[in-house]
Amino acid sequence: MSSILVFDFGTKSIGVAVGQMVTGTASPLDAIAAKQGIPNWQAVSALIDEWQPDALLVGLPLNMDGTEQDITNRSRKFANRLHNLSRKTVHQFDERLSTVEAKSRLFELGGVKKLGKGKVDSVSACLIFESWFAEQ
Repeated sequence: MSSILVFDFGTKSIGVAVGQMVTGTASPLDAIAAKQGIPNWQAVSALIDEWQPDALLVGLPLNMDGTEQDITNRSRKFANRLHNLSRKTVHQFDERLSTVEAKSRLFELGGVKKLGKGKVDSVSACLIFESWFAEQ
């Protein structure tokens, strides 16, 4: 396995990153707009075709105590649809605090101007990959 396409599921924006298994690092891609959690599936398919990842990774949003919330189930449904679309293995990984950490990193890099929603979501996807990779 050499590359993984990573998604930070959200109801308005889905962050995307490509992770490299050789280096354990990820690079943010443009976020995909979503309407009530439904992405433009053609855009998702185009990303999969363009990057040809070996597998996919979706962040699993949990409460701080590890319990599930409404968006947890929606994220699982998104992961299932990704599998059906791509026929690739889809991993899910706990994403608690990834958005907070992403905002902190972007703020350090350039202040408030760097905190656009799509950028935060895609940097969150990078952090999800890095955390997942560290546990492999």
